[in-house]
Amino acid sequence: MTMDAILPVPETVRFDLTPQAGGAPYRIFLRIPPGTPPASGWPVLYLLDANAVIATAVEALRVQAAYPLGTGIRDAVVVGIGYPTEGAYDSVRRSWDYGPPPGQVYPPHAVGGPDVRTGGAEAFLTFIEEELKPLVATRTRIDAAHQAIFGHSFGGLFVLYALFTRPAAFRDWIAISPAIWWEQHNVLRFAAAPEGAVRVFLGVGEYEQALAPFQIGAPDESERRGRLEEARTVDETREMAERLRGYGKPVEFAVFEGETHMSVLPVAINRAIRFAFGP
Repeated sequence: MTMDAILPVPETVRFDLTPQAGGAPYRIFLRIPPGTPPASGWPVLYLLDANAVIATAVEALRVQAAYPLGTGIRDAVVVGIGYPTEGAYDSVRRSWDYGPPPGQVYPPHAVGGPDVRTGGAEAFLTFIEEELKPLVATRTRIDAAHQAIFGHSFGGLFVLYALFTRPAAFRDWIAISPAIWWEQHNVLRFAAAPEGAVRVFLGVGEYEQALAPFQIGAPDESERRGRLEEARTVDETREMAERLRGYGKPVEFAVFEGETHMSVLPVAINRAIRFAFGP
């Protein structure tokens, strides 16, 4: 594990953590609220793809938690899981970490790059549960019964896989634009009624199954339209909400007006904070 680095993101440090089993390290972003933890400990939000979203999440939370009578938001620890890169994403590593087993092998994302493998979700979930969570608990007092996880796209796919296979890992499960279609709907092989008092939020952008106005007439209009219609992200996310409700679990579902697959992130993060830490 590397030494903590202070970030421009307020109240947040960053360090690299290598799994005990070896392999490449993860870049961990940790925000602990100032002041004394409550007697029950701080609630926690775990974020996937943290390089892309940590600043948005921390700022949205700390601004609102500072005015609880106006927002209803309580303060919380934020744990972002990312990669040692200056980019927003590491497409190769996240493909492995977020993909449910057994996985497949795909051509490189870039010329000269490595083959892209999927199927490592169980190992990644074990790292979170057995290594990262205990480490976070050494930094401050944690409310182990009030922990949430947020994932978008492939990250949303991982959230669903983890919900079906280890529902006790978190109380609040937030999957935005989940790639349910991935690898012939492989995640549905694991679908089962989650045990315990779980709460689920599923969200998707309005323009994830139809072209946004600014995309109409673009050079890639036909190809983009085909991909959106094949993935059926809006319909499949809604169907997943209905499936989980059928299991008797409390589920919120939202279509974010005017948002695409990528522009949905900031508004979805704010909604996730309200879902996990709001009234």
